[in-house]
Amino acid sequence: MIRYIIFVFKRFAWFKRLNAKFTYEILAKKIPADNWHFMNYGYVPHPREQCLRLGRVCEEQYALQMYHYLATKTDMEGKHLLEVGSGRGGGARHIAEVLKPASYTGMDIAHSAVDLANKMHALPNLKFIQGSAEHIPLADSSVDVVINVESCHAYGSVCKFFGEVKRVLKPGGYFLMADFRSSKNMAILQDQLKETGMETVVEENISDNVVRSIEASNPAKTERIRTLIPARWQKLFSEFAGVEGSRFHQTLKDGSRLYYRWVLRKC
Repeated sequence: MIRYIIFVFKRFAWFKRLNAKFTYEILAKKIPADNWHFMNYGYVPHPREQCLRLGRVCEEQYALQMYHYLATKTDMEGKHLLEVGSGRGGGARHIAEVLKPASYTGMDIAHSAVDLANKMHALPNLKFIQGSAEHIPLADSSVDVVINVESCHAYGSVCKFFGEVKRVLKPGGYFLMADFRSSKNMAILQDQLKETGMETVVEENISDNVVRSIEASNPAKTERIRTLIPARWQKLFSEFAGVEGSRFHQTLKDGSRLYYRWVLRKC
């Protein structure tokens, strides 16, 4: 009954905004673990993609790869970047440290997530701020690249978000996005992206890459859940985290859910 009520209310923009803010405020407050930096389902690269060599052990390698292989679709060095929906800040930290942008601003709707990310990831070219994806608190034409990873499915109005992305991007700037939808709703998302008037440079179905990541990272993820999450919440959180055998994993594997990534350019 509760799941059905949530499903019904998710049709309303106000509920989607409230639900996202509440969820990520709680996660940052209740699980401020310094060994949990990412909140995406991860990515296993194509054989044609250059191998990522970190030179260090990273328990969240697959989730980090989701950011790396999206970010390297365009040149980041010396650019001014904005990430909308920066979460716990792990992706921002990797890009700011490895790809050498002039500045990287990570923005999240949850105050607690912003505080946690600022605490965990201190770099000269990196900062985290609180703000809404539908009302980005930056000036027009002020950033070179906007990044959005596995986040816009939770926004009240995706079209308002896309409008804000276009507003803050400089002419010639890039919008990098990775997210999932049901097979039916993916077509709606593709139409919404076309309606922005930005040029589509890359559009890739990476569903299989994400499935392989879920399966490869499952032992480490389930152990992290066992360690960090109270026993009474572990089953629910495992579904939220998309472990192997979860509904998310199954629907992505059978094709009823799709995961894409895009690169768009503001003309």
